[in-house]
Amino acid sequence: MGKELSALLTEQRNPASMRLSDMSTADMLKTMNQEDKKVADAVAEALPAVEQAIERIVEKLERGGRLFYVGAGTSGRLGYMDSSECPPTFMTDPEMVQTVMAGGDGAVEQAKENSEDDGVQGKRDLQGRMLRATDAVIGITASGRTPYPIGAVTYAREIGAAAISLSCNPQSEISAYADVAIEVITGPEVLTGSTRLKAGSAHKMVLNMISTSVMVKLGKVHENLMVDVHASNYKLRERAKQIVSDLTGLSVTEAHDVLEKASWKVKPAIVMIKAGVGVDEALEAIENSNGCVKQAASQAQAGKQG
Repeated sequence: MGKELSALLTEQRNPASMRLSDMSTADMLKTMNQEDKKVADAVAEALPAVEQAIERIVEKLERGGRLFYVGAGTSGRLGYMDSSECPPTFMTDPEMVQTVMAGGDGAVEQAKENSEDDGVQGKRDLQGRMLRATDAVIGITASGRTPYPIGAVTYAREIGAAAISLSCNPQSEISAYADVAIEVITGPEVLTGSTRLKAGSAHKMVLNMISTSVMVKLGKVHENLMVDVHASNYKLRERAKQIVSDLTGLSVTEAHDVLEKASWKVKPAIVMIKAGVGVDEALEAIENSNGCVKQAASQAQAGKQG
């Protein structure tokens, strides 16, 4: 498995926390907070690679592909956190962004740490999801040497899918198997080797950036508003009303009425108001505009005038 674990930067002892067990609670918190401040700077250094990854993923998803997060332990759980939020936030099909975790879905709640050592299983699990060349895979591993995501990324590259790695060590082993290698160098942890700390925070930040940016580029955001939000409960319906109100100038009450006609879908509601058309015309314009609200409204208005 390449470089010995003890030689990795994420496994080194942190000089700032050598006396962690003797610190007061206040000093422990200050030390952790000071180390956490370094995470955003480490992510900033990796932004060029994150940008490349986003462009590759968008290219695949525009062709009907899917995005897979693959990881073990904390890395897999962070993937689940991000992928599970895509349907309510962007009204994506649950198949569009998925997480594949070493040990299966049961490993989300109960650790199955030995499952991460099987690289072949990483490949098999993607085969079980019918991975295609139009898909994208992000192998997540803080150490950069975990066999399970390495096996997944290797297979993705073999079949022509976008193969992306996300790690927290320089010259990570997994990077050699990826088309795009994201290395966020967060350094030694406060608790030696506990990569659920700075490394985990960095990975969450990067995954959030990737999914959000991808959805923006796919037309699921207008300005900085979630125009594809799935208004499935009270909070989300209130948010949907406010979005429609902000973008059209209608009152929240008026927005509520239009949203009801649009089955609580924000995009068609906006197009209906801006173009003065019905639900069917709005939906057709959105489909013809690849989901772009601004373009759909202009198209629907032009069609009405024509």
